[in-house]
Amino acid sequence: MKSLLLVGGGGHCHSCIDVIESTKTYEIEGVVELTASSELVIGYPVIGSNNDLPQLIKNSKLALITVGQIKTPNPRIKLFNLLKQLGAELPIVVSPKAHISKHSFIDEGSIVMHGAIVNSSVQIGRNCIVNSQSLLEHGVKVDDHCHISTGALVNGDVTIGRGSFVGSGAVIKE
Repeated sequence: MKSLLLVGGGGHCHSCIDVIESTKTYEIEGVVELTASSELVIGYPVIGSNNDLPQLIKNSKLALITVGQIKTPNPRIKLFNLLKQLGAELPIVVSPKAHISKHSFIDEGSIVMHGAIVNSSVQIGRNCIVNSQSLLEHGVKVDDHCHISTGALVNGDVTIGRGSFVGSGAVIKE
């Protein structure tokens, strides 16, 4: 298994851990928080703060941003840019309980959660969250740094602009 750093330890991190564990692809090395603490995040140690990222990335090249996005994408964007600048690799994490069309594309640093459906000709940008039970129908384009929240339905040929948040249960039509 590949060692993976999680950057952010809040509620979204808890959901990401569940998805990561279910993939059986990554071993979670630990969680990096805004400020270091001795807390555990559902059993995983907080191994440093954002200030420790340069050293941590030298030891473990794989990192996933596990900070959620509701009010603004800016914290996720800043972390993404910092991690890229430090030479981190940001994997694509997909729940084995999601359906991903072989005719779709998902870019680096994105996570697709349990029960999500990504249909044919969908394009998902970098550093995106496709949350539990969301549906991205044919031809949807999700730009970088977006969060498609739980149970959102995005119908065919819709474009979701950079940094957008689509709320739980939202329905977006062509």
